[in-house]
Amino acid sequence: MADHNSFFNFCSLLVLFLSLTANNADEDANGGGRALVAAMFVFGDSLIDNGNNNDLPSLAKANYLPYGIDFRAGPTGRFSNGYTMVDTIAELLGLPLIPPYSEASGNQMRFGVNYASAASGILDITGRNFVTRIPFNQQIKNFENTLDQLTGRLGALEMAQELSRCIFFVGMGSNDYLNNYLMPNYNTKNQYNGQQYADLLVQQYSQQLTRLYNLGARKFVIAGLGLMGCIPSILAQSTNGVCSEEVNQLVAPFNTNTKVMINNLIRNLPGVQFSYIDIHNMFQDLLANARSYGFSVVNRGCCGIGRNRGQITCLPMQTPCPNRNRYIFWDAFHPTEAVNILFGRKAFNGGTDVVYPVNIGQLARL
Repeated sequence: MADHNSFFNFCSLLVLFLSLTANNADEDANGGGRALVAAMFVFGDSLIDNGNNNDLPSLAKANYLPYGIDFRAGPTGRFSNGYTMVDTIAELLGLPLIPPYSEASGNQMRFGVNYASAASGILDITGRNFVTRIPFNQQIKNFENTLDQLTGRLGALEMAQELSRCIFFVGMGSNDYLNNYLMPNYNTKNQYNGQQYADLLVQQYSQQLTRLYNLGARKFVIAGLGLMGCIPSILAQSTNGVCSEEVNQLVAPFNTNTKVMINNLIRNLPGVQFSYIDIHNMFQDLLANARSYGFSVVNRGCCGIGRNRGQITCLPMQTPCPNRNRYIFWDAFHPTEAVNILFGRKAFNGGTDVVYPVNIGQLARL
């Protein structure tokens, strides 16, 4: 297993790669300016998966049209018509788009790796209805494999470079509700009330983030959960077409607990720094002021079938809406590229109403 020092060596190697790449690759990625960080490592679910499920025997895939219809490389496994939020953040950091773990090797990993997997959760049992997925625990093991691979292949070079230019983006928890607690074939809701379940999740979450810290991570970006009661999949389950306050109230304790967890980790882990993205506040503001942001359709997917286009999510070769930038939701569960870009920019340079204690741009410069 990679130890603390091997990760420092790895980040040093990343910086070495940057300096040796022809024409200084990090300058090219940032339009001529240096990248703000050496690398970004991404952990999460379908909101930021960019292809790790493509070759798995999984029902949670998006490597077919019309997914990727507005992405220059076409369908890649992103659950969007185009960019995800981390694509936008990578560009703002001056990095190229981060490759998925399933495809990254050698020199491709010099700017980081994306380990996110659709249908995955904090709990290993989450998402089993989709058959194969890569839970957060396994994503961390895959990160360890990356460290072992690089340090084993290149040797444990001792370099003075610190970890201060590496960012860890983590966005987990949505599926622990949508594809666990709220699923009729799971017994979770009979075992825990909403607060107890949030306690269980964040206790595990804290241990997982501490594992990453022990592997060398110091700068974390944590994405909270949005207004999940307002996604087309949930809207389609009611006849009145309004957000489910029951679902929104169910997930609220997770966000509260996550903020407490971050404060505890800051107190207990020397040198750790956090940027918390308040997706709940972002979505609340977006829904309340949709037209001022340029959106006219707030309650149905651009691609999907049934009520709110959310009863069956986007199918292969289905014709999506033509005016995708006017829609908040791309399919039954996921936002459009337009929202992902908006939220990515807010996370990067927004105020403390949506990202705190510092935004990602500030975190990168610390």
